[in-house]
Amino acid sequence: MKTTDTTEKHLPASKKPPRNVFFLGLVSLFNDIASEMVYPIVPLFLTTALGAPVAIVGIIEGIAEATASMLKAFSGWWSDRLRHRKGFVVMGYTLSSFSRIMLALSTVWMHVLAARFIDRFGKGTRTSARDALIADSTPASQRGAAFGFHRAMDTVGAIIGPLLAVLFLKLLNEEFSLFFWLAAIPSFIGVLILVAFVREPKQPQSVQAAPPPKLSLRQFNRPFKMFLLVNVIFALGNSSDAFLILRAKSLGFTITGAVVLYVVFNIVYALSAYPLGRLADRWGAKKVLITSFLMFAGIYAGIGVTSSRMFLWGWFALYGIFMAMSEGISKAYISVLVAPQVRATALGVFYAITGIFTFFSRLVAGLLWQYMGPAAPFFYGAALSLLAGMIFLKRD
Repeated sequence: MKTTDTTEKHLPASKKPPRNVFFLGLVSLFNDIASEMVYPIVPLFLTTALGAPVAIVGIIEGIAEATASMLKAFSGWWSDRLRHRKGFVVMGYTLSSFSRIMLALSTVWMHVLAARFIDRFGKGTRTSARDALIADSTPASQRGAAFGFHRAMDTVGAIIGPLLAVLFLKLLNEEFSLFFWLAAIPSFIGVLILVAFVREPKQPQSVQAAPPPKLSLRQFNRPFKMFLLVNVIFALGNSSDAFLILRAKSLGFTITGAVVLYVVFNIVYALSAYPLGRLADRWGAKKVLITSFLMFAGIYAGIGVTSSRMFLWGWFALYGIFMAMSEGISKAYISVLVAPQVRATALGVFYAITGIFTFFSRLVAGLLWQYMGPAAPFFYGAALSLLAGMIFLKRD
């Protein structure tokens, strides 16, 4: 694959992550402790404490993620225009921290929608700039490892968060309001680390001299557009992880059991992300990504078919490997496909367009669950992931 990225290509290889990558990983760890304390609890909070139907869970998740995705395009483009990353990252993490306080004050499902909107507004503000900052701070030949390290740190937080959720829910006798107040604390710690230790990288002269980017697909090359198309197809079937939690509950897991199952998924994800990122650097990101699409199809089909709680442990573990093969490696792949002066814009456009289709996926998943049964959204997702993988396999 020919790359248009000429920045930092010849820097010596190192197994130690760059300073910014390390501290951004630490920020993500603390933010995800907070986020993942909350995330597996929110669908249960909605459907039990607030009495919302499952379709409302799909609508809230769809609106929240569509909001984040649309903002990622604008914030990424603006970050490239200003040649500045850190301010967007600080603002985004701060907004997400305040969203946990909003959850603590929620008494009806519309309040939860508002809190999730603010949380995803923050995510949309920070994500493209943060990922571009990671790429800016890392040699091109090591980006799979850098993004893998970041995802691993992020996912360690996703392991600690649900464990703390189980502990605090037990200690607080499922007092959700106080629980959400406690969840806000680690996210504010992450903001302090970000402000104190992450530095704005100096842009190369070639980037500074480049014309301002446009918020348009026309400036991107064919390989990027093909990868975008493949991921649009995949996004149409990729329902929220909230449905995995609800699937576990439908098979007889308690709230605590469902959260522990989610922890198993995140442990596998955290352990796999960095080594699979290094594998992508050596073997090629495209091969790993094709494998991930096909793997997702098998996992979702398996979750749809299974009627046994025992088998669900294995499917959740495999889902952790899938996430390690897709999330960070997709970002590394895009960062090499496009020129550095439009890096955040490309990431943002990718997130925005796939996010629009993810909104429809989550809406459809909620309706399929409600009217056709819990297995239906998983069969639907498996079919579209298989189609995406086959198209990507056949195209350059």
